[in-house]
Amino acid sequence: QVQLVESGGGLVQAGGSLRLSCATSGRAFTTYSMGWFRQAPWKEREFVAAINWNGGNTYYADSVKGRFTISRDNAKKTVYLQMNSLKPDDTAVYYCAASRTTTVVANEYDYWGQGTQVTVSS
Repeated sequence: QVQLVESGGGLVQAGGSLRLSCATSGRAFTTYSMGWFRQAPWKEREFVAAINWNGGNTYYADSVKGRFTISRDNAKKTVYLQMNSLKPDDTAVYYCAASRTTTVVANEYDYWGQGTQVTVSS
């Protein structure tokens, strides 16, 4: 069992930055790949970024490539999402998730956090 708790969301102006954190509890953090997803009002949940167990491989949605960076600290059992050059379209609830495979498909993630709100004003 893995518990995930996101933090770091908030209100920021367009062009600004935020860093989201996802702290995990439970054993075997290093056996999981981690992902970030987001869901805006009246939209489906969409993939943002993913990272494999040791951070050696990362994947990004085209909409955030070059602006967002996913990373992980296995000693702290935490995964991060650094978000730069934020746009109003980035406004959403951001969720972290854990999966046994490195994947962009939400249904392939086994554990989810409760989400953190990110609001980008124009």
